[in-house]
Amino acid sequence: MNTSREYSRVLDQHDSLNNFRKEFYVSTDKIYLDGNSLGLLSKRSEKSVLTILDSWKTLAIDGWTEGKHPWFYLSEKIGNQFASLLGGKPEELIATGSTTTNLHQLLASFYKPKGKKTKILADELNFPSDIYAIKSQLLLKGYLPDEHLVQVKSKDGHFLETKDIITAMTEDIAVIILPSVLYRSGQILDMQKITQVAHERGIVVGFDLCHSIGSIPHELSKWGVDFAFWCTYKHLNGGPGSVGGIYVNEKHLGQEPGLSGWFSSAKEKQFDLEHELTPAKTAGAYQIGTPHVLSIAPLTGSLELFHEAGINAIRKKSLQLTDYLIELVENELTDYPFEITSPRDHVSRGGHIYLIHQHAASICKALKASGIIPDFRSPNGIRLAPVALYNTFEEVWRTVHTLKKIMEEERYKKFENTRGVIA
Repeated sequence: MNTSREYSRVLDQHDSLNNFRKEFYVSTDKIYLDGNSLGLLSKRSEKSVLTILDSWKTLAIDGWTEGKHPWFYLSEKIGNQFASLLGGKPEELIATGSTTTNLHQLLASFYKPKGKKTKILADELNFPSDIYAIKSQLLLKGYLPDEHLVQVKSKDGHFLETKDIITAMTEDIAVIILPSVLYRSGQILDMQKITQVAHERGIVVGFDLCHSIGSIPHELSKWGVDFAFWCTYKHLNGGPGSVGGIYVNEKHLGQEPGLSGWFSSAKEKQFDLEHELTPAKTAGAYQIGTPHVLSIAPLTGSLELFHEAGINAIRKKSLQLTDYLIELVENELTDYPFEITSPRDHVSRGGHIYLIHQHAASICKALKASGIIPDFRSPNGIRLAPVALYNTFEEVWRTVHTLKKIMEEERYKKFENTRGVIA
């Protein structure tokens, strides 16, 4: 391959999405490759927050029904904007809660142990918060997690095999909870196949989309996925603590949720103030409390960019960026014991690359000191996420060559090989 800096600039010149970079607040002295943990602030998100603040300032209580973004309908409006990213119908989608609170809501609604079907199937590579929630829900139903949580094993500690997931779908499984993309290796699971087989065996299946929404296309309705949940502060650039989302397949709509609350109500009935809930006939029923308006606000701006760019174009550039990153690592870092533990094939690779090295924590600190912002994952992983909307091919080139100098000059040895408070 051509490993010259000039070639990276040629790639940038031919990038159809390069104009979107100017939409973001990009540092001139840093290369930000941690967008799969927290995306950068866009100028449109900033504007949308200020617009909603102005509604509060000028309209006060009337901001719920007036202004550019009436707050009473804001969660549904964002749900509509999720539709093209997830392949869902607007009525199946709602902006609400956080990843973990949404999982609690969905398990409270869909985990209904009966007869032999009392167990929940997950995996051993999932992000811990999902496992904590699953264990809590089992205990609430009177089941011991050690006996009723089944976790699919990984043969190598990095990937899951579809056949192993299918083998674990035994007759005692009631619900399956899996990530769409593994947060370390970036492997995309075969959501369509998993859903198909689960349904053939009478099992409800849901996916955690935190590391896939805004990075890869989905077809949730076409695949028949029962439910899904996600955060919005990673690839969607919604900001720290931005409101998450829920998908519920239309075949389940019209039912009362497991955890009901004020905003579970049908909009036209909510202010009748009756003590009997009339649940919304949309995914809005899975809301609990009042929307966190100021934490939803950035999404009204950030999601505009996704619709203008198109998720397929974003996916195409994302793969080009990570292909380029892999090729540079393999060509420039051959003298150093880095192991790439992300899928090479496009079907299975998400939006980031995972490098393993025994000094990963100290290397991440050295990168940060050199103006490169990576992400460390315990015990020995470096995640690098070149994001299609604001990262460039030249930044990828600079990152790998900076990493090469760090290794050549052993700069990482100046730092302790331990994680910070936040990795």
